[in-house]
Amino acid sequence: MVSRVIALLVMIACAGILAYYHRADLIPQPEAPTNPAEAAFKACLEERAEGIDKMRGDGTINDQQAELFLSRAEALCRSTAAPRP
Repeated sequence: MVSRVIALLVMIACAGILAYYHRADLIPQPEAPTNPAEAAFKACLEERAEGIDKMRGDGTINDQQAELFLSRAEALCRSTAAPRP
C-alpha cells in the first residue's frame, strides 16, 4: 500500500514538473499591444496595394509600373502614418 502511495506522489510530481516546464504552451501569453501608428501604416499600405493590384489586373499598368507605384505608396504611407522616433 505504501508503494502505491509513493508511486502516486511521484506521478503527481512528474505531472507538476511537466506542467511547469510547458507553462507557456498551456497558458498562452497575451499579445503585446499593437502600436497604433504601425497599424495605421499597414492599413494605408494595404489599401494602396489593393488599388495597384486592381490596376495591374485590369491591364492599366505593367509590372514595372506596379513596382514603382508600390514603392511610392510605401513612401507616402511611411510619411503620413509611420511611427516616429
